[in-house]
This record gives sequence, C-alpha cells and structure tokens, in this order.
Amino acid sequence: MRILIVEDENKTANYLKKGLTEHGFTVDIASEGEDGLYLARTETYDLIVLDVMLPGRSGWSIIKELRSDGIDIPVIFLSARDAVHDRVHGLELGADDYLVKPFAFSELLARIRIILRRQPLQQPDVMRVEDLELDLIRYKARRGGISLDLTAKEFQLLSLLLRRRGEVLTRTTISEQVWGINFDSDTNIVDVAIRRLRKKVDDPFPHKLIHTIRGVGYVLDELS
Repeated sequence: MRILIVEDENKTANYLKKGLTEHGFTVDIASEGEDGLYLARTETYDLIVLDVMLPGRSGWSIIKELRSDGIDIPVIFLSARDAVHDRVHGLELGADDYLVKPFAFSELLARIRIILRRQPLQQPDVMRVEDLELDLIRYKARRGGISLDLTAKEFQLLSLLLRRRGEVLTRTTISEQVWGINFDSDTNIVDVAIRRLRKKVDDPFPHKLIHTIRGVGYVLDELS
C-alpha cells in the first residue's frame, strides 16, 4: 500500500517514512503544500498523512481542493494544532482522523490500519504465494511451515516482492523502496540482499520463487 506524507519538518517526515516502510508501506514525501496537492492529484495513494501548517498551501486548503475534486483518498491530519476547534474543523473538511503532535508512532500506525481496513481493496494482513507466508502484523515469515529468520531489511524486501508479485522490479525500484533514494546506486547492495534472501526463502526448498530477469531485475512468482 502507498502512503503520501505531506510534512515540512524533515526529521518528522523521515521518521514517518522509515517507520511506515519498515511495516511494508511504500511512502512518498512532499515538504510543501503545492507539491503535496500535485502528488495527491496525479498519483495513486491509499492514504495521506497531512500536516496543517505547510509552506505555500495549508493542509486545510489541500483537503478542500481534493474533496471538491471528488478525490476521496483517506486523510489523517498530523498537526501541533491541538485545539478542539482545529480538530473539529479538520474532520468537518473531510479528514478521516486527526492526531496531535507529539505523537506515538504505534498509535499513528494503528489508526492508519483501522482506516485502511475500511477500504474495499485493503492489503491483507497475511500475504501468501504457494507455501510462503508473510504476516505483516506479527512481522513473521514462514515457508512450508518453517519459520524464516529474516532481518528487518530482508522482511521489507520480501514484502515488496510479494506485494508486486509477478511484476519484474528493477534494481533502482527495489533500492528506492527498501533503502531510500539516497544510497549509492553504483553499489551491488540489491544483488547482495537478494542473494541473502534467497538463501533463506529458496535454497532449502526445491521450488524457487525469486527469479532473476537478466539485465532487468527480479520477480517473485510461481515460475518453473
């Protein structure tokens, strides 16, 4: 599932992206109101985490524009404005929730999951392909009934491959989604991570699920 964070505090935005990415979400960040509105209009998101006070255009203005355009993406306001009338105003504008800073990430995550469960096309809590099972809530992976001891990055990488099962993912796409766009793309970090993941997910089993598409990238699928 894909989430847009519209937040001008870099520290907060990066903290949210790291936490949500570790829990299997794909996350984009906009630090200015106009950029956030543009992304919300032109890209597909399952939910928006929206600050109120933003450079260029306020969160109030953004949600007004979205709702007037008929865009009903779920929105959670995340703001230091804690007055009752601010919270009421945000909800009256069409927000699905309003959380006051400072906040506990676990509470935000729980609220996001509650909202997404209301959506007809929600991401399942458990993803499966053949005998591979990934529990996104309990952060556990099993294959053939055997628990897989995955690191946080391996779990994140495997969840990305499972979410986009059957789609060939380039190394650039994988590196952006799992490590962020700031790492040195000349390194072989993706290939090394895939090799390590295969040792746990594929090597002990006769039927391989992670496949290399030469010159392109990797895909997880029930290929022979």
